[in-house]
Amino acid sequence: MISDRSEVTRMILAAKVSKGLKWADVAEKVGLSKEWVTASCLGQMTFSKAQAEVVGLLFDLSDEAVAWLQIVPYKGSLPTAVPTDPLIYRWYEIVSVYGTTIKELIHEEFGDGIMSAIDFSMDIQREPDPKGDRVNVVLSGKFLPYKSY
Repeated sequence: MISDRSEVTRMILAAKVSKGLKWADVAEKVGLSKEWVTASCLGQMTFSKAQAEVVGLLFDLSDEAVAWLQIVPYKGSLPTAVPTDPLIYRWYEIVSVYGTTIKELIHEEFGDGIMSAIDFSMDIQREPDPKGDRVNVVLSGKFLPYKSY
């Protein structure tokens, strides 16, 4: 018996390693972006029944695990307020250093509101560079203005 969604995430990660799968391969089978499918496999999004069944087949999951993939998860996967993993910490550092700049420039361009993380897409690509390959991350979220009432 599975007690929570994190157990399914551990099952997926173990199967991914043992089968030598890449997230891009999983995403291709599911039919969605590698970014969204990876987030879903890591427990941050909800799969539809059809998507969950594809993931279940790829990772040899039980029917119960496939059912867990279809339940809305508790979002937010960091174990601590300040991340300790070096790669994730760099994102925290980016927001700490540039967050006010991003906020100021979005407000200047769009007005008072937020960038949605729900109506959102992300694209992560390798960018070849003779001085060392670069990580190119594009975040695209719908602007949602605050409403007067």
